Amino acid sequence: MAKNSLFLLPGDGIGPEIMAEVETIIAFLNGKGLTDFSLDRGLVGGCAYDAHGAAISEADMAKALAADAVLFGAVGGPKWDSVPYNCRPEAGLLRLRKDLGLFANLRPAICYPALADASSLKREVVEGLDILIVRELTGGVYFGEPKEIVTLENGEKRAVDTQVYTTHEIERIARVAFDLAKARNGRVSSAEKRNVMKSGVLWNQVVTKIGKEEYADVKLDHILADNCAMQLVRWPKQFDVILTDNLFGDVLSDIGAMLTGSLGMLPSASLGAPDAATGKRKALYEPVHGSAPDIAGTGAANPIAMIASFGMALRYSFGLIDLAGKLDDAIARVLGKGLRTKDIAQKGEATIDTRAMGAAILAEFKALVG
Repeated sequence: MAKNSLFLLPGDGIGPEIMAEVETIIAFLNGKGLTDFSLDRGLVGGCAYDAHGAAISEADMAKALAADAVLFGAVGGPKWDSVPYNCRPEAGLLRLRKDLGLFANLRPAICYPALADASSLKREVVEGLDILIVRELTGGVYFGEPKEIVTLENGEKRAVDTQVYTTHEIERIARVAFDLAKARNGRVSSAEKRNVMKSGVLWNQVVTKIGKEEYADVKLDHILADNCAMQLVRWPKQFDVILTDNLFGDVLSDIGAMLTGSLGMLPSASLGAPDAATGKRKALYEPVHGSAPDIAGTGAANPIAMIASFGMALRYSFGLIDLAGKLDDAIARVLGKGLRTKDIAQKGEATIDTRAMGAAILAEFKALVG
């Protein structure tokens, strides 16, 4: 069995608590002989700033680059609100994405039947929801230059962020979305703002060309990003795969998260280009939610998104499709039995803490694995 390396970056707030529940699953898989993961750990975010004066150290960046996959918890908190802009906790995640070349962010929005009533939308709107948002991650307004705040001659300040995309950047993320759609229901909805943004015009042109020339068997629709946001709330089950840029993907994926009832439920994968020699991709897996400093250390954190993110790592980085499926099934079984952390509980329902939820999922996973 090939030995695979995982680099763990728990981060700040609830990050270490939810990462600990993944480590118990990894220990089980290694002990059972089903995997041979070697683990290393580092610092990212505010804790890295406290230790090294940077959101991630050069040594830990080197470890991330060398690993087969990175598992990331969460970063940030009010403690670091006043640190220099280039040292803010989120800068560690942005650097990981950029240096690892993680251009494709996959964010599933799945509503487990047992949690349909936890959504703020009506049950019939979200029950059975299974959509995938594919977000371009290393281009667009978050990385475009110039990015600055300048003082004008009259004393006013002017802030500038630049939205930039090239044909190549759009082509490669479009192919990811089309390939994933082929394995799902064969539909891609491409969201941009071609009515007011030149980058949207180019995005539309390139995606249309790729779809027509390379993926004629996939149905392609174009939708303005603001309308897509509205439609996600009106009737999300009309979508299969949503393809979009960095900025709009940031917004749309958080809307998708709340359709399921809680940000604590949803995983994500960030993938790079396949290596020309090995075919392997650099990859980082993280829950969609933040560091939730207000509940850190209280045992109230929901570990499901972190555990499901590890499930995505099993699937996309290591080809362990069967194990990934069983881990997803274990989560569904636990929820089906009525076990809830505070964030997904209905009024009056009993709740369990982070460790109890992790232990329940592990128990079901063990039963499924045999």
